[in-house]
Amino acid sequence: MNTDHPEFIPFLLRAKRATYAASGGNAPAGQVDSSRPASHDLAYREDPWSYLDTYLGGFAFIGEEAVWKNADGPDQPVWGMNYYGAMTVETIPEGFGDFLKLALKNVPVEAPYRGPETFTEGGYTYSCRSEGDPALFRGDETITFNGQVIYRLFFHGGVVI
Repeated sequence: MNTDHPEFIPFLLRAKRATYAASGGNAPAGQVDSSRPASHDLAYREDPWSYLDTYLGGFAFIGEEAVWKNADGPDQPVWGMNYYGAMTVETIPEGFGDFLKLALKNVPVEAPYRGPETFTEGGYTYSCRSEGDPALFRGDETITFNGQVIYRLFFHGGVVI
C-alpha cells in the first residue's frame, strides 16, 4: 500500500471531515468507546478503509490518526499521523473550537494532514505549514486571535508498512 492509491486521499479527507471537524458541541461526530483510559476516539469506515482519531487531553492534548485497509483479510494499518497541540493562553477565547473545526474542514487534498495554509474568520487566523508528502511528512499549525498566538500544534507521520 502506498499513498498514491487513488482511493486513499479522498477517503482520508472524508474521514477527517466526518469526525472531529464535523462535531458540534461536546460530542464529536463518530465518537466510539475509548480504546485507552480517558481517550477520545473518533472512527469512520468505508469498506475497505477505516480511520481512527484517538487523543488524550483537551487544553493540551496528544493524539494519533490512523488508516487501515482490509484487503480480503484482517484490517492492516497503512498510514498514520501523530500530533501534539496546546493552548498558549490561559483562557480560551469564545468561538475557538468552532473556528478550529471550520479550518480543519478545509483540509486540502495536496496536504491532507490538518487544515489549509491559511484561513481567517473574525479575529482568528489559522496557519499550517508542512513538508514532505503523505508517505513521509511533518508540520505545524498556529492559531492567532486578534494578532496574538493562542494555540500551536505539531504533527508528523506517513505510510505504515
